[in-house]
Amino acid sequence: MEKSFSNREKVHRKRILSPKLIRIISLIFAVIIQAAVFVVPYVYFREYIGHINWIFEIISLLAVLYIVQSDINPVYKIPWIVIILLVPVFGGVLYLIYGVRHLGKKEVLKAIRTKAEYRDAINLRPYYNEELRKENPAISVQTDYLLNNVDAPVYRNTCARFFPLGDDMYPVMLEELRKAEKFIFMEWFIIQRGEMLDSVVDILEQKAAEGLDVRFMYDSFGSIFKAPGDFVKQLRSKGIKCYEFNTFRTILDSRYNNRDHRKICVIDGNVGFTGGINLADEYINKKQVYGHWKDTAVMIKGEAVWSLTTMFISLWDSSFKQKDDYSAFIPEQTFNYDDGYFAPYTDYPFDDEPAGKTVYLNMINRADRYVYIMTPYLILDNVMIAALSNAAKNGIDVRIITPGIPDKKFAFMLTQSYYEVLIGAGVKIYEYTPGFVHAKIFLSDDETGVVGTINLDYRSLTHNFENAVWMYKTGALGRMKEDYMDTLSKCRSITYEMARKQPIYKRLLMPVLRLFSPMF
Repeated sequence: MEKSFSNREKVHRKRILSPKLIRIISLIFAVIIQAAVFVVPYVYFREYIGHINWIFEIISLLAVLYIVQSDINPVYKIPWIVIILLVPVFGGVLYLIYGVRHLGKKEVLKAIRTKAEYRDAINLRPYYNEELRKENPAISVQTDYLLNNVDAPVYRNTCARFFPLGDDMYPVMLEELRKAEKFIFMEWFIIQRGEMLDSVVDILEQKAAEGLDVRFMYDSFGSIFKAPGDFVKQLRSKGIKCYEFNTFRTILDSRYNNRDHRKICVIDGNVGFTGGINLADEYINKKQVYGHWKDTAVMIKGEAVWSLTTMFISLWDSSFKQKDDYSAFIPEQTFNYDDGYFAPYTDYPFDDEPAGKTVYLNMINRADRYVYIMTPYLILDNVMIAALSNAAKNGIDVRIITPGIPDKKFAFMLTQSYYEVLIGAGVKIYEYTPGFVHAKIFLSDDETGVVGTINLDYRSLTHNFENAVWMYKTGALGRMKEDYMDTLSKCRSITYEMARKQPIYKRLLMPVLRLFSPMF
């Protein structure tokens, strides 16, 4: 395996103009032409300025009409239209680089093949959709969607343990890693040198030396300026198969807009972890960055871990252009847990299926009593605003916990910009005063819950690779609710008057941020 990694790195197709160079040249020419468009007509062709302006307006109109008829999400059309109307040449080039999905024939075929292999792998194990349908036909709206559109079946014979903090998850994950006997798969968005990462790597090195199949994948963009520059080389020298997803080389590549935001740890196919926690010390409060770091995670044991296993293998294989035998990773152990139903699922940015958003909307729309949400970012489109507002207007107890201390000031300002309309509709908003909330959880009616990596913002719901675990009538839901109520006791309630009382600079800046928020 190691040989194939190194061979792949050495193979470079020589081109006179690489895609990166073409984008750089295009941007340079666009800047020059845009400057000329603004300056030359007014200096040399003043008598024809009216005709020249008509030409620019026609070009801009044609570009706008092209975007309007395109199949991109409507919320992305308005900011691109504004940019192109303001700077038609430069804006047009930016749109071609970042606004248009650059998928060649090979990439399309690879995506189709990967999804087919993932679906085949899922079918290697039994699942329980029909059994759940008989128990509760109403819930099948959610589970049918997950199975038919996201290849996420429902499992039984699984148990879950909910962790209110990264501090709680960390020692348990280390303990489970030490028990590994066959393989360890790990996938993270952010890694950073410190106690947490170093302790994990020490165990991975030991397990690789024992002959286990140890694989580690992390996102290049998410870990930029955090991971050591030679981290891949370091791990491979220890016998750990390591891959840096979408290795960052230049911002002039639309691929870097699609980040691997997933957090997955699978041990022997029997144990799986996921949630908001990355491998960095602030996530376990060993380092204070934005006050107390409030995050959550879930450990599942049993049959549902198979979905996490196949999620990892499918992205690993498609990245490495290799093909694993999925059946080799089916656990030999049998499970007899009686802890409700589980459906781990993933959300891909290339399949035009908004799984993360749809699961959340389904939970909001079918709630009878309450929907409790915890999210670090609250950057919403009209559909999500309407769903949350309508639920509250219909008497559903809708509560949202957001950070009290932000990690990104503009994102926090955007989050606050939605307070007024939501609170006005009856949604209750709370800010976690001790620090930063990074948890991503939904909980409804003591019956269903989601723990995962999916934020309530455009990036998570549209651009990134994400994952989560949907649960029904599991013991973990009670612990999630206890934690939510405990967290509420450490929050300040945001009133309608507080939401409206904003400094003048925020009142001016918020609409601009919201206009371009889909592009963040």
